[in-house]
Amino acid sequence: MTTSLLTDITIFVLAILVGFEVISKVPATLHTPLMSAANSIHGIVLAGAMLIAVTANDALGYILAFVACAFAAMNVVGGYVVTGRMLKMFRRSRTPVRAAGTPAAASGNGQATAVAAKDGRA
Repeated sequence: MTTSLLTDITIFVLAILVGFEVISKVPATLHTPLMSAANSIHGIVLAGAMLIAVTANDALGYILAFVACAFAAMNVVGGYVVTGRMLKMFRRSRTPVRAAGTPAAASGNGQATAVAAKDGRA
């Protein structure tokens, strides 16, 4: 094993440990907003993994570079998926909400009027 490969493996393992330690300290309520804000950082990690892949000289180096690129890409995509789901929760629905005392006919829903008349509510 060469010195440069050992250095790369050491940095990779230390990055895993530091990342786990930092993420485990974040409360669950803050994790999603922080994840959406950190997508640009994950993009930089992906660029760094590709730069490391360029310097690989042997099979183990190529495998580690591939694993680093795969994990970084999954992190970027996952971050955008979670951000999309989070933003979807805050969207307003397209259907207007009826007031409590408003009859169904006023909302323009003929089927609701027919059901209400059948039940004796209209």
